Amino acid sequence: MKLPDPPKPPPRFAAAAQLVPPDRMFTLSDGAAIPARVWKAQGQPRGILLALHGFNDSRDAWEQPAPFFAGQGITVVAPDQRGFGEAPKRGEWAGSDRMVQDVREEIAILQQENPQTPLYLTGESMGGAILMLLMSAADAPSVAGTLLLAPAVWNLGLGADIPLDVLATLFPHYLVTGRELPVHVVASDNPAALLRLYFDPLTLRATQLEALRGLVSLMKQAAAAAPQIKGPLLCVYGDKDQLVPSKAMAKVWETLPKGTRLDLISGGHHLLLRDKNGKQVMQDMLTWITQPDSFLPSGGDVAASTWQAQNPAKPEGKWFPASWFDGLAR
Repeated sequence: MKLPDPPKPPPRFAAAAQLVPPDRMFTLSDGAAIPARVWKAQGQPRGILLALHGFNDSRDAWEQPAPFFAGQGITVVAPDQRGFGEAPKRGEWAGSDRMVQDVREEIAILQQENPQTPLYLTGESMGGAILMLLMSAADAPSVAGTLLLAPAVWNLGLGADIPLDVLATLFPHYLVTGRELPVHVVASDNPAALLRLYFDPLTLRATQLEALRGLVSLMKQAAAAAPQIKGPLLCVYGDKDQLVPSKAMAKVWETLPKGTRLDLISGGHHLLLRDKNGKQVMQDMLTWITQPDSFLPSGGDVAASTWQAQNPAKPEGKWFPASWFDGLAR
């Protein structure tokens, strides 16, 4: 089935539909060309942040936070992940193995180009889940640190994904949009950010069942991989997240390696960096990178300890994989 065309905005919102060309291309081992946006550090570079977007999103996910980091001396490199944005096979699911390999190769390229500059990894939602698989591997790359932002983690339990598996097998290319669900999910409290996400021509507005099945499998794999993640790690979650359930995140937080910094953002939604208080998350990330032994400015590390002590695990209600629709503003 053909993916829907991007909606045409009214004239006053024309800027939200801007297609920003990539600043560079990564050529990978299988010949795939992966476009990326780059925000170069101002002054002497203190680090590089390889930034991965969420499901149905694109490299433009980092438009809001990237200038902040660049102003602090940290270059942000934001590629489209395979199957999303302008990367090859848009709308298809490349498979978690291939997506992890893509990131591994992008890391190698950046480290070869910048051998003296610390490289950090960050991923939002699906991007965070991909990083969890990468950094839990026996041959995980050596990087300065990994920052997970509301990573897509959710083990649905035995048999819960069977109906989706059957449908995806029978109708792999059937498109769903999220409008089939009897719920309205709020991904951010920032209307301007959601407007840009909706009208951005790189955003996917429909999902193949095959891709949906792949995402559900990825969420399960990421949750299981949590104890094996290697290297310095920061994991950020918002207590207003309507996409990754608190019970799922609480279970993962219990299994992350000792020494992981946990950061709970009060009022934070799923798209943490695009919330109205997104700069609070940026400041926490910057502090963790530049002063890893300091308390986080938001107080999120203290809030995380309190939240865990209150046992946030609670019934999740009827299952629907809302994190399919990271990139949809309805």
